[in-house]
Amino acid sequence: MNYKANSPEEYIKQLPEERQPVITKLRAIISENLPKGFQEQMSYGMLGWVVPHSIYPDGYHCDTKLPLPFINIASQKNFIALYHSGIYADQKLHDWFVAEYPKYVKTKLDMGKSCIRFKKLETVPYELIEELCTKMTVENWISLYEKNVKNK
Repeated sequence: MNYKANSPEEYIKQLPEERQPVITKLRAIISENLPKGFQEQMSYGMLGWVVPHSIYPDGYHCDTKLPLPFINIASQKNFIALYHSGIYADQKLHDWFVAEYPKYVKTKLDMGKSCIRFKKLETVPYELIEELCTKMTVENWISLYEKNVKNK
């Protein structure tokens, strides 16, 4: 679902009441645990953390006016989604996350290339997401992006 919001706070206020605490908690965990350099902003109608142009002037290859995206969280129709570009670009990180997930959640992992879907709000693995956020620096992400994504 696409919400019309100019700020993360505005976005959260528009969400269904039962989703607001989950998105608020995810936002705090991501903001507190991402390495320095990533910047929070509205991105693609979602909450996003990007590599700003001040650090990576090339921007996103699909639209260089946009900063390089890294993580997004969104309230979709039937689930809350966490989009993590590093999981898509780094097979080792992907494999680590897939192996760790069952240690935190008893239900099957519902995951696309970079999208992790949480249909049951009570099963969001906050501690695992906290650890995931610490695993990639801005420099690591730029290097992976240029190697695995940008030039494809």
